[in-house]
Amino acid sequence: MRALFSVLRTAGPLRRLLPAAALALAADLAGVALMALAAWLIARAAQQPPMGALSVTIVAVRALAVTRGLFRYGERLAGHDAALRAVARLRARVFGALARRPAHEDSRTVRDADAASRLVADVDLVQDALLRVALPVLSASAVSVAAVVCTALVSPPAALVLALGLVCGGLLLPALTAAASARAARRGAALRAELAVRTVDLLDGAADLRVYGAAERETARAVDTARRLRAHDRGPALLSVLAGAALTVLQGATTVAVAVVCAGSAPAVWTVTLPLLALAVFEALAPLPAAAQHLVTLPHSADRVRALLTPPPAPRALPPALPAGGVPHLSVRGLSVRHRPGGPYAVREVDLELPPGRRVAVVGASGAGKSTLLAALARFVPPERGEILLGGADLARIPEADLRHTVSGALQDAHVFHTSVRANLLVARPGATDTELREALRRAGLLDWVLTLPERLDTVVGSDGDRLSGGQRRRLVLARALLAAPPVLLLDEPTEGLDPATADAVLTDLLEATRGTTLILVTHRTAGLEAMDEILTMADGRVTHRATLRTAAG
Repeated sequence: MRALFSVLRTAGPLRRLLPAAALALAADLAGVALMALAAWLIARAAQQPPMGALSVTIVAVRALAVTRGLFRYGERLAGHDAALRAVARLRARVFGALARRPAHEDSRTVRDADAASRLVADVDLVQDALLRVALPVLSASAVSVAAVVCTALVSPPAALVLALGLVCGGLLLPALTAAASARAARRGAALRAELAVRTVDLLDGAADLRVYGAAERETARAVDTARRLRAHDRGPALLSVLAGAALTVLQGATTVAVAVVCAGSAPAVWTVTLPLLALAVFEALAPLPAAAQHLVTLPHSADRVRALLTPPPAPRALPPALPAGGVPHLSVRGLSVRHRPGGPYAVREVDLELPPGRRVAVVGASGAGKSTLLAALARFVPPERGEILLGGADLARIPEADLRHTVSGALQDAHVFHTSVRANLLVARPGATDTELREALRRAGLLDWVLTLPERLDTVVGSDGDRLSGGQRRRLVLARALLAAPPVLLLDEPTEGLDPATADAVLTDLLEATRGTTLILVTHRTAGLEAMDEILTMADGRVTHRATLRTAAG
């Protein structure tokens, strides 16, 4: 629960909820008072008093009948306004936390479906916590106390009976509902996660599943998961129905018990009024079993959101600043990287010195560790041993913003956004002109194709570039990296998917455009690397051969 309160505080000041709480209380009190006054009015009128003795009560009943609806409308308006503002504020903070999170932290668990879950489902806990838990609990508590106090002024024994019934209906029954819901909530969360994974696999892998004849089998598995989830969801629904029925039984039993007690200890008018007052008070308790069910699911979501919003521990000392302007020296010393603890080394004992402007090509077979080396230099994976120094500063301690302005490029899993060619390029340099965009596309060998499109730079490329061929997608990513023009440029297979002639032309333009830039180029091709200062050959995560241009040529 501590995590839930922490997240609620993060969502903004809770004083915005006070008007909604006041209006909810006013609406519930108006409903109870309306029932009680109407009962008193009928019972008193049966005694045929002077009309003047009833006039105030008649006016009060009319006023409560009108204001009850107004209060309820105002409570809905103010409550949703406060909740939606809190959700929007918290969602912005979660998005900011995701954007600022170092790339190597939880790289497999804070992306895609999980990130979407935290932005949508988990953040919606604020709305549930405020509208479906906080407001009903506050209102029910205040109305119950007021009803017991008013009853005690007329008949203390009836007040005791009413208090006992309200404790059973407002505390015991929700507690039992929460206990019964806890286990079902964990099972439901697991089934929903399984269904989400199967759905994503069906959508993203539809073509491959059809090719291998597995589409029907995977669809059947997804349908089976959906059926199990539907069968599971019947449990909470049945529990909700049973809780409502139990509350109705308690309501009736308490009403009858109050009537019996009043029959021997209260005036005739109150013998009619107090049982109906008890009947009305239980209406304020009706949302509490559902609130208990929601409360069970909130702490887990709150823990996930708070874990994301908790900033990493500050370094003991500020990292040295990168040199202003120019190209920093990059040093790699004894670098070893594993993708998982205890797994095989993807990179082992690599040493590399890159003074400003040096250009190095890294070649080798698939699985040699080339892409992992680039990922470590971009701080997308953490080193297990060794160190990487950029401008004399430990790469791990350089602020994220400074690092991304200094080291970037086109890595193996670079994303293409579901927007236009122009917008995809402007990610790298938001203020770039059309002339600069076209030059970057020309250097990447994509300009001629873009100019043939009806909307040219404004052509939408689809989700992750699915409207492009593999080669076009790769060149768009390369154009974005060239437009960014960082001092240290990392490129992973920039000519993959191109025919040899086009690849040679793109590589020639690329090397010409990056003169003076520190360049690390990963490639399978050994042709066209004459302009590189050094060529490294990797195998099994190690650098097995180093060659300068003369050695490589010889």
